[in-house]
Amino acid sequence: MTELHDLIRLLPKAELHLHIEGSLEPELMFLLSQRNGVQLKYDSVESIRAAYQFDNLQDFLDLYYAATSVLLKEQDFYDLTWAYLLKAKENNIVHAEIMFDPQAHTSRGVPFSSVIGGIYRALTDGYEKLGITFKLILSFLRHLSQEEGFMTLEEAIPYKGWITAVGLDSSERNFPPDLFTDLFEKAREMGFLTVAHAGEEGPPEYIWAALDLLKASRIDHGNSSTEDPDLVDVLGIYEIPLTSCPLSNLKLKVIQKMEDSPVKEMMDRGIKVTVNSDDPAYFGGYLNDNYIAVADALHLSQDEIIQLVKNSFDASFITDGEKRAFLKKVEEASGVV
Repeated sequence: MTELHDLIRLLPKAELHLHIEGSLEPELMFLLSQRNGVQLKYDSVESIRAAYQFDNLQDFLDLYYAATSVLLKEQDFYDLTWAYLLKAKENNIVHAEIMFDPQAHTSRGVPFSSVIGGIYRALTDGYEKLGITFKLILSFLRHLSQEEGFMTLEEAIPYKGWITAVGLDSSERNFPPDLFTDLFEKAREMGFLTVAHAGEEGPPEYIWAALDLLKASRIDHGNSSTEDPDLVDVLGIYEIPLTSCPLSNLKLKVIQKMEDSPVKEMMDRGIKVTVNSDDPAYFGGYLNDNYIAVADALHLSQDEIIQLVKNSFDASFITDGEKRAFLKKVEEASGVV
């Protein structure tokens, strides 16, 4: 198994499901709280880390949104993103598609320009200094109204050239995709691609709605897809990728043990599934940790690991030429050529 772990660490990878706010480590949170004079209910890094204990999506989201209170200035968002990029480099991530939640900040009075400005500046530095290519995904918070989403979309217009896609995240229960049909239609008219969290805790019907109504070209999570044979067929035939997040699913009790992860079943049933870290500061591991966790629990072979890595590039929003170049590097690293 050590040999397989070494291969995982060696392979160049893409990460497609990463919430930049979810990479806020306790040390940086504490530092930013002191720098910005934000009073937290935690008096040390250790007490913050102890708070990162929860077992359901809503409790996580409550902490997640509370933690964003320390993010106030453009430099804060730069530092947050740069810290993730250093972790990405350690994990041999060569391409990252980063999600950010502007509404979690603009609702607190932080300018949209400060949020995206800091993130984008760090990403461009990451490309120039670390060689990590990137795409940026603006995620709407589904517990907020569609009207508020339209306001955020309007704020994004000056930065349209920086944003590749829009997505939908936050609390899935009781907030089905059809609540945002008009918003996503407008986003598509503006030229954005679309993705959506669906089937994390919600039923297969939410995945169908994300595909049919939001025209999502990629489904984030998609755990419940295997409950519907017709949906599995559609995902396979049309090569619609799923961005699975194993350690996230385990931490939030979406699965009870890693052996219950649907990743291998999805692969076996012809779905283009990828492995990602979601909110790694909260869920106990970055990308390599997620690969290793599923490899061990599901007894994945070397070929299956290589396929998952190749899926990460195939499912990305980069050009076909860029995909071919990255896939060649994967083959070289795995000893295929």
